Amino acid sequence: MGKRIFFVTNNSTKSRKGYLKKFESLGFNVYPEEIFSSSFAAAAYFEQNPLPPGKKVYVIGQEGIGEELDHVGVPHIGGPRDAGKTVKIAPGAKLEHDPDVGAVVVGFDGAISYYKIQYAQLCLQNNPDCRFIATNLDAVAHLTDAQEWAANGAMVGAIKGCTGREPTVVGKPSALMIDYIIDKFGVNRSRICMVGDRLDTDVLFGNDNGLQTVLTLSGVTKESTLNSPTNRIVPDYVVDSIADMVL
Repeated sequence: MGKRIFFVTNNSTKSRKGYLKKFESLGFNVYPEEIFSSSFAAAAYFEQNPLPPGKKVYVIGQEGIGEELDHVGVPHIGGPRDAGKTVKIAPGAKLEHDPDVGAVVVGFDGAISYYKIQYAQLCLQNNPDCRFIATNLDAVAHLTDAQEWAANGAMVGAIKGCTGREPTVVGKPSALMIDYIIDKFGVNRSRICMVGDRLDTDVLFGNDNGLQTVLTLSGVTKESTLNSPTNRIVPDYVVDSIADMVL
């Protein structure tokens, strides 16, 4: 077809390196620079908006975020290293936090805990100018084929609830990843078509950022949701499967 393909995902659990291994295992020939995950978007955010000297990031999330932060030289704590940590609530109990944390990044974390929520809350409430970054606000995810599972919107919601703060969102539908692609590869925005299976992230990402959009009904969004009178997000095209796009 002569088209350049980029893979844009809100899943922050893997880095581009991790996704590259997955693509290779499926037999796809993909280059790292064609993969844009929300973990990469978090690292790109700090490239564009550097932390002050001596500051670091506290991560709620899995290994993908830390790997991408390492790639751009941003120091960080938390992440998988905090899995299993607990707090004991007792008279006079106090959780100490690092005063040098200059940002909290929240991505999907299968080991989310009260410890992590409290640590993030302390950083955001007590560290001057501490930033609150969310990789995405997805409400649910298809972690298995048996049911929908609570996604990163639930983790971010917990931090919003105890701090009263709104995050800067770097994943879809935020413009950060598409702006990065356009700036790096010189792509004409009007010639880009966003293909995805979610109205509230993929199609909204395209609509909000001047792209053409294709909704595939093979994933999260079903035809009943698309045609619901309460739906306000309308794609340019609809297909049953991305296989329908193969000529």
